[in-house]
Amino acid sequence: MVYQEDVIKIALHYGGLSAADGDILRRAMSGKGRSKAALQKVKDDFFIAAAAKGHPETLSREIYRQIESFAGYSFCKAHSASYAVESYQSLYLKVHYPIEFMVAVINNQGGFYRTEIYVHEARMAGAVIHTPCVNRSDYQTSLYGIDIYLGFMYLQGLDSKLSQFIAYERERNGLYKSLEDFINRVPMGIENVKVLIFIGAFRFTGKTKNQLLVQVSLLMNNFKPENRGLMLIREPAKEFKLPVLERSVFEDAFDEIELLNFPISCTVFDLLKTRHRGDVMVRDLLKHHKKEVRMLAYLISTKQVPTKRGNMYFGTWIDHEGAYFDTAHFPDSLANYPFQGGGCYLMRGIVEIDYHFPTITVSKLTKMPFIPDPRYSDSDKRFTTQHNIKQDVSSTHRQPYPQEHEINLPRHRMKF
Repeated sequence: MVYQEDVIKIALHYGGLSAADGDILRRAMSGKGRSKAALQKVKDDFFIAAAAKGHPETLSREIYRQIESFAGYSFCKAHSASYAVESYQSLYLKVHYPIEFMVAVINNQGGFYRTEIYVHEARMAGAVIHTPCVNRSDYQTSLYGIDIYLGFMYLQGLDSKLSQFIAYERERNGLYKSLEDFINRVPMGIENVKVLIFIGAFRFTGKTKNQLLVQVSLLMNNFKPENRGLMLIREPAKEFKLPVLERSVFEDAFDEIELLNFPISCTVFDLLKTRHRGDVMVRDLLKHHKKEVRMLAYLISTKQVPTKRGNMYFGTWIDHEGAYFDTAHFPDSLANYPFQGGGCYLMRGIVEIDYHFPTITVSKLTKMPFIPDPRYSDSDKRFTTQHNIKQDVSSTHRQPYPQEHEINLPRHRMKF
């Protein structure tokens, strides 16, 4: 079965039902109307008519089970055709305008994967990724040539109305000249300003984050909001003699994880305690068919699938070079080596090549620790921010497929 209309064909030609009953079956399977009583009657009629045509009951029950299973992901033919057109159009844009396409996907906030993965895809296409900037970013993500500035909408803890006002005020009265100019023009409290400082939104000032944090405290402790925008002639910005307070790239990365859920200043691999990057990269996997390999990779997504022996999982990953690959995790392996949330894992498994695409059947898996968060001296806080690293999860809600011997029907692999 490929389309929902195939359910009608089976009901007609195998079950001997009328076209009307076949359509009731199709619509009920897709969750569109018809009572349970009507569906039960069609189901009973299906088995009665199939038996009248001489079909074995076991075969009829297996076919009906496949119809029920198929209903969970089936499409009608008209929808499939329209999606095919949209897929070709999207593919054309992704091939010829990859960066523009990825920015559109990011702003659409749709798709199966989290924003981080589309940002990674844009980077792999040649884009330079920037954290939000008060003089370059809008509420949504912006593109200047190959430079992508993430939108304010992705900042955790920043008020959405204020996020939109930043760009509105900039368009109306020009670029922000300094932190003090920003404070005088945007009605924002000190905590929201600190969020922008921590994400690097005032880097155009040439001051470090630590210097800006000192300055915002000096400016806003005695600041009166009612005076904002009242002066006809703006006084020159006060210049403070600030100490040089250095900050590491890892501190910036942990700021980004806390506010965006993923780092921009470096990769997640750079935050690992180990310098090991695996014995094999994705580009070499085709050379290791049926061989055991050891890889270090960043988890993108997992999909749970029920089997007779318990739940198995499929994983999607990227290696240190940014290339994608898939893994299969069977129940016996998962019992001893389960997934432990988002992050990087060291894995061992056998490479299988299917239709020229490598998959690793994993036998061992362990999550690799990050370096302690350098922003904190408190040991309790040094390992909390990394929990913001996410993974995309999907589950299949159905009964396990029956084994070949249970239905007495052989299964054959399709040949091309």
